[in-house]
Amino acid sequence: MKKFIIVFSILLMSLSLPACSFGRQQTAQDWAYRFVVWNGDTYKATDETVLDVEKQIGKVEHYSDHESTRATGVFSNEYQKGTALYKIKDVSTEKAIAVESSEGNYVLLENIGRYGSKDN
Repeated sequence: MKKFIIVFSILLMSLSLPACSFGRQQTAQDWAYRFVVWNGDTYKATDETVLDVEKQIGKVEHYSDHESTRATGVFSNEYQKGTALYKIKDVSTEKAIAVESSEGNYVLLENIGRYGSKDN
């Protein structure tokens, strides 16, 4: 009888382990850096503040913090959908753009190449 209780207990515990993780959501690893994809290029977020912006050039269309996501269009792993992007005065958009991090505050996003390339 004692063997039966031990075997039954082991069986019960082994069946309950998958149930414990049922409903748990697996999360993807975080990206190595914060970024925005605009016009097919990756713009890496910096800690540098931008003082002079010109016109709005777009806004974030898709947001995800899951590394496996491959969204198209204007995409970010840091800034929420609707966050405005701006051209920086006297700076080519091929080099950098700005993102409005909070009302009236802008952060430099540095172009690091085509989205999905091996370099980034």
